[in-house]
Amino acid sequence: MATYTSPLIRLRSAVLVFLTHSLALPILKLIRKEEKFPYLMDELDRMPVGTLGKDLHDFLEERDLDLLPYYARHDMKHILLGYDTTDVGEGCLQFFMLGNGHRSFPVLATVGFCLLTMPGHWHLFKQAWRRGRESVPISGWDWFMLVGESTAGLRAEINQSTYQIPRV
Repeated sequence: MATYTSPLIRLRSAVLVFLTHSLALPILKLIRKEEKFPYLMDELDRMPVGTLGKDLHDFLEERDLDLLPYYARHDMKHILLGYDTTDVGEGCLQFFMLGNGHRSFPVLATVGFCLLTMPGHWHLFKQAWRRGRESVPISGWDWFMLVGESTAGLRAEINQSTYQIPRV
């Protein structure tokens, strides 16, 4: 059975994808001069089950997404934080990052966009922000070094508080 998505929600999704993938990502590559992700999909696939690298491979495969060399850190955050790649999940991830002390243009722009266009999900965004405040800071993590680490162990480290991950 096909699900109906309103034209307004489709427009909101298209704008969010444009802002994140077509606008923010190219700008960030110019400004930050970030290191390119050093792994290919087949290398991630060969990593042991339960590692962040293998889970990144599976996450991208399940969603039919490409491994974007300058976006892998972001996708790893989706995995560790348990937020899906939906509009609401993206909003929750960015609210978590804001609560966790990460203030950047992409975070602030996405938070602002979500506040303006998704008032029905503000309660989830507040939960994500609060979760970020209660979690250990992750902005300074060396994400490329974490691909061989246990996903469950990294999640436990992030969630040292008793906070329960809401499924979004």
